[in-house]
This record gives sequence, C-alpha cells and structure tokens, in this order.
Amino acid sequence: MKTEKIIDHIVQWLSNYAKNAGSKGFVIGVSGGIDSAVTSTLCAMTGLEVLCLDMPIHQAKNQVDRAKNHTDWLLNKYSNVSQTTVNLSPVFDQFIQVVPAVTQEEDRFMSLANTRARLRMSSLYYFAALHGLLVAGTGNKVEDFGVGFYTKYGDGGVDLSPIADLLKTEVYALGGHLGIHEDILTAAPTDGLWGDSRTDEDQIGASYPELEWAMKMNADGKRLEDFVGREAEVFGIFQKLNLANQHKMKPIPVCEIPEALKQ
Repeated sequence: MKTEKIIDHIVQWLSNYAKNAGSKGFVIGVSGGIDSAVTSTLCAMTGLEVLCLDMPIHQAKNQVDRAKNHTDWLLNKYSNVSQTTVNLSPVFDQFIQVVPAVTQEEDRFMSLANTRARLRMSSLYYFAALHGLLVAGTGNKVEDFGVGFYTKYGDGGVDLSPIADLLKTEVYALGGHLGIHEDILTAAPTDGLWGDSRTDEDQIGASYPELEWAMKMNADGKRLEDFVGREAEVFGIFQKLNLANQHKMKPIPVCEIPEALKQ
C-alpha cells in the first residue's frame, strides 16, 4: 500500500470538497480511537479550520485520556486546530429519566447505546452550523460497508467520509505513518457506547482482520459451506451482520407513486 500517496490523496480530496461546498473546514468527534485520530489528523493537514469535539457520556478514563492526548498533539502540531469539550452525561441522564421504563433491559441498553451516538451527532451538527463546518465521518470500510457496525443517524450521520474506502488494518497503517500516539495504535477498538469495557470484537464476535478476510471472501462469491471451523464461524458472523444491516448501507427507500395516481 502506498501509504504516503493515500494520505496526500485524502487530504487533497478533503480540501477540494470543503472549498467546493463553501465550507471553512471540518468538525469531528474525537473519541480516543484510531479512526477518529487518523481522520482528525488528515483534516488538520488540509490547513482548513478543524474543530475537535470531545463529547463524553460517562466515558472510561482511558478513552478520555487518549482523546485528550491526541487533541493536545494536534493543537501543538497544527495552528488551524481548535478543541471544545461538551459533557453530554447530564443530557443523557436526563433523557433516561424522561423516557418510559421497559421490561426488556437488554433492548433498553441497545437503544440507549444508540442514543449516545445520536446525541453526539446532534452536537456535531450544532457546531457545524454555528461555524460553517462540515461534519467529518470516521467510519472505515468494514464498519460502513461490511457489517454495518455504526449507529444510523448517530456516527453514521455525517457530511463526508474520508476513510470509508480503507479497511481497518489500512487505517492503522496510516496512523503509524502519521505518528498517532502509541496508546491509540495499541488500544483495542471500542465504540465506547456501553459505559463498560466491552470492545468491538466482544460485540461482533470477530476481529477486524477476520472481518476483512470474510468481506473479501463474500465479494469473491464464497458461501458458508466453503468453510469449516473458525473460518465458517467468522464468515457466518459477517453474512448475518451484513444482511441485518443492509438498511444502513442502502439509500432510504422511497415509495414511488405511479404517475396515473397523481393525475
């Protein structure tokens, strides 16, 4: 992979898109993970205005620390970067108080996890509108187009996606080249939506390298019966999630009214 040329390509793409859109730059949520670290750095390299938004909702201290360390690094390295913290914990807690209780707690936990992502999306667009910025997405190719591992109208609600054509391992390669902090490069990927230590792999049941393999096998037309053991398990996980999350990956369905009915 021609890492440096890919970086240059993305930075130029970001610059051109923002200028054509008449935007001053970008706002991005910085979580302490590799995807937001790489994306925010690429945005900073454009020389356009970049607002890094930290939006904790009862976050684990190590996630908060990684996000702060990365933002501090960007602030020291790029004069076009600024930072704002919006503590959404009180907003989230108030939301929990006003919605009705449910009998199925696991369903409630999933719904509240997605609520965290949607509160952050609303915050990003508040600042985007306030400062004339575009919301930069942080989804990678496996998450966005493989297993749909993101929240619809949460972290999936963005204006542009700079790294969505890169696999997770490719994002890590860019991160290493860009000099992203070691604690981010070595941290287990997590969406940070549950208020505990669960990782992406805990939730999905497979690692990103395994999912990348399954994504390629699926694109090659392989079927579940072509594999045994762990490969069959991983391929089954990929197929199940890919099918279940097609509603995230396809355009919103529109009910088209026959012209004869409109006359």
